[in-house]
Amino acid sequence: MSGIIWIIIVGFVAGIIARLLSPGPNNPSGFILTTVLGIAGAFVATFIGQAIGHYGPNQGAGFITATIGALVVLFIWNRLVASHVISDPGSR
Repeated sequence: MSGIIWIIIVGFVAGIIARLLSPGPNNPSGFILTTVLGIAGAFVATFIGQAIGHYGPNQGAGFITATIGALVVLFIWNRLVASHVISDPGSR
């Protein structure tokens, strides 16, 4: 249980840092959406790290890896918004 809480906390910070590192017109607008994408990036980084054997079953992604995961999720989000597959809910 503490591993999931750690992933959420690290993902929160990683999402904010990823947002600062990747500014653009189609970034997710809003604090909550940026945070959710950061947490999703941390979960993706944890899943991939555990799948390749970098992390143990009860370990979460580190700060740098979670930030990279958040950047990947943010990039995918930006491409989906740019191609009009999804709309940015904060840009109304």
